[in-house]
Amino acid sequence: MPLWLQGAFESAQIMVMSAVVVVVPLFGVWATGGFADKSIAALATLSGQAWMVVHGVPLTLTVTDGPSSASVQTGILHLVPYGLTLIPFLLAWRAGRRLARASYTDQLWQPLLGALVVYAGAGLATAFVCSVPGVGIPLLAGTLVPLIPAGLGLVIGARREAGSWGRLIGVNAAGWITKASQQQRWAGSYAWAVVRGGFVGFLASMALAAVLLSVNLAVRWADIVSVYQGLQPGVVGGSVLTIAQLGYLPNLAVWALAWASGAGFALGAGSTVTPLATTVAPVPPIPVLAAIPTGDNQWALAALALPVLAGILAGWWFVRTGENHVDEWLSIKLPSRWLSLPLSTLFLGAVTGVCAAIPTFVAAWLAHGSVGLGRLTTLGPDPLTTAAWVGAEVGVGVVAGSVLGPWLEREPAARKAAE
Repeated sequence: MPLWLQGAFESAQIMVMSAVVVVVPLFGVWATGGFADKSIAALATLSGQAWMVVHGVPLTLTVTDGPSSASVQTGILHLVPYGLTLIPFLLAWRAGRRLARASYTDQLWQPLLGALVVYAGAGLATAFVCSVPGVGIPLLAGTLVPLIPAGLGLVIGARREAGSWGRLIGVNAAGWITKASQQQRWAGSYAWAVVRGGFVGFLASMALAAVLLSVNLAVRWADIVSVYQGLQPGVVGGSVLTIAQLGYLPNLAVWALAWASGAGFALGAGSTVTPLATTVAPVPPIPVLAAIPTGDNQWALAALALPVLAGILAGWWFVRTGENHVDEWLSIKLPSRWLSLPLSTLFLGAVTGVCAAIPTFVAAWLAHGSVGLGRLTTLGPDPLTTAAWVGAEVGVGVVAGSVLGPWLEREPAARKAAE
C-alpha cells in the first residue's frame, strides 16, 4: 500500500488499542452499576474523556452549586497519568519501527505525516463528540496534544529501527564533526559529557526517589488497605481504582524526588509536604494518599542525601569518560595544581548541576497538575523550586564524585598489579 496509507493504518491501530485499554475498565464499572447514568452514550462519552486525559489533554469542568450565576465554578482538570500515557507511546514506538522498515530514508516523512494527520483527526473528533455540559474539551488541545506522545513514539521507534539519526533524516553528524578543529572537538566532547553526566544525575535521583516511594508504600501499606476497606469498591471498582493509581506512579515518583530534595510538593492550595513538616487539609479517600510522609519522621532528613548520592554517581561517571578537557586546559593556564583543580571541579559541579536541573524542571512541570475545583487546584511540586534544589544537590555530589572518582578507579589497577 502507499506509505501514507500505511502510516494512517498504523495510527488507527494505535488509537483503537489505546482506546480499548481505557474502555474495558470503565465498561466493567458500568456493567456492575457503578455509574448513575447507565446509558451507553454516557459510557462512550466518559471513555472518550478518559482517553483525552491519558493523552494529556486538559478538560474544562463546570459545576453549578445553586440557581444564581455566582454559584457556577469552573476549573481545569489537568493531571496526566503518565503510567497510562506510556501505552499509546509504546504503541506508537512499535508503529514507528514498522514504518521505518517499510521506508527509505527520504521517504519516511510520508508514513509519519499520514500517521500524525489521522491521529490528529481522531483527537479532534473525540474532543468534539465528548464535550458535554459540565465537561468541555478544547478542540485545538484535543487535536494537537495527543500528537505529543504519539509523535514522540513514532520518531523514537523509527530512530531505533534506523540505528542512527543519519539514516533517519539523511544528515551525517560524524562528517560534520570531522570538519571542526581539535579545540572545537574537545569543547564539544566536554559539553556532551557534561550533558550526559547531568542526565545520569537526574536518572539516578529518580531511581533513588522511586526506591524511596516503594519503601514508603510498603511501610504504610496497612493505612492504604484501611482506605480500601473503608471505600468498599468491590472487585471491579477496586481493580479500576488500582489501575488508576498505578497510572499515576510516575507522577508520585517525581513527587518523591521533590520531597527528598527538600523542595517538597503541594497537595492542595496552601498545603506543604516536606521532610521538615507536613501541612495538609483533609484529602480525598484515595488509598495511595494514605502513604503521605509526615514531617515528624526522624529519618526524613536523611532523604536529603539521595540527590547528593546521585550526583556522586554522576561525577564518578564523568571521570570514567575521560573528557575533562576544562581541567586539562586550566592545568596548562594555571600551573599551580592547588588552584586549577578546585576551579575545574567547581565549574564541573555547577554546569552538571544545571544540566540535571533542566530535566528535573521538565519532570516536575509534567507531574504538576490540578483536578479543577476546590482546594485541589495545586497538586505536585513547584517546577522551578524543585529544579533548583535537585540541581544544587546533584552539583555538590558531582564535586565529591569527581574528586573520589580517580581514587575509585585506581583501586582495581592497584589490585591487578599486586596480583
